[in-house]
Amino acid sequence: MCDQHAPLLDRLLFTGLLIDTGVDGLYGRGAVFEDVVERFDDFITRFGGCDGATRVRFPPGMNRALFEKSGYMKGFPQLAGTVHAFMGGEADHLQLLANMEAGTDWTGGQKATDIVLTPAACYPLYPTVAKMGPVPADGHLYDLSSYCFRHEPSKDPARMQLFRMREYVRMGTAEQVLAFRELWMERGQAMITELGLPLTVDVANDPFFGRKGRILASGQREQALKFELLVPVTSTENPTACLSFNYHQKHFGDTWGLQTQDGETAHTACVGFGMERVALALFAHHGVDVSAWPASVRKALWG
Repeated sequence: MCDQHAPLLDRLLFTGLLIDTGVDGLYGRGAVFEDVVERFDDFITRFGGCDGATRVRFPPGMNRALFEKSGYMKGFPQLAGTVHAFMGGEADHLQLLANMEAGTDWTGGQKATDIVLTPAACYPLYPTVAKMGPVPADGHLYDLSSYCFRHEPSKDPARMQLFRMREYVRMGTAEQVLAFRELWMERGQAMITELGLPLTVDVANDPFFGRKGRILASGQREQALKFELLVPVTSTENPTACLSFNYHQKHFGDTWGLQTQDGETAHTACVGFGMERVALALFAHHGVDVSAWPASVRKALWG
């Protein structure tokens, strides 16, 4: 039998909710786990679906040139993932096979393609919208979802390397995007409370790299640009960020030339939902047997 006091990852693997691949942070998802994620996805839509957001879905890879222009590598080189492929000739192929047979590194001949792995669901959106012209007076609102990649292997199942992110993104004036963020901070807390999960909301910062990154992180916190909704998943001392509420100011507007109708640089904000993280929080707090979950939680997710 599965010991309910065993570490969460062990319970998830034992019950087939997650499937071990042999790589930390890379898991298959069982049918029940996927059903919970899908039900939560519908739950998000019940809260935000009436806002009139334009639904867009990008693949989990994005244009490398656009990724480079985004500035992601200035802040998070440790998290980025690039797609490489074999581009050699027959002799190179033979050497590759020989290296594999010998158990030595066979990846040296791989070269970078024009694709990088998407770090956040919204990254391909900004250059796409910028090509459409000025942001209208009432702004833009988008509904996004994508698999994302961040290179941070860990035994903590809440820190996956490949995971799904659902986002709502608002573009417009500072007043418009800040009102959007405040609305979703209220909605987010109502949602997680309805799912019977303990939560706190706290100011946060992104994991910027290096000494300069520490300065950026400090400035982000001081300006309260990022808030996270935290739920204990694998640790009560270090709860997991399951939702984030981010005000980018003019960063993406400046980067991509996003302008309002009056020629001002557009502001942007987003709310992000960690789909697997919320599912993990549900299993951590309500148990691995969904049929035994509180009736109120089952009603919220399954109706």
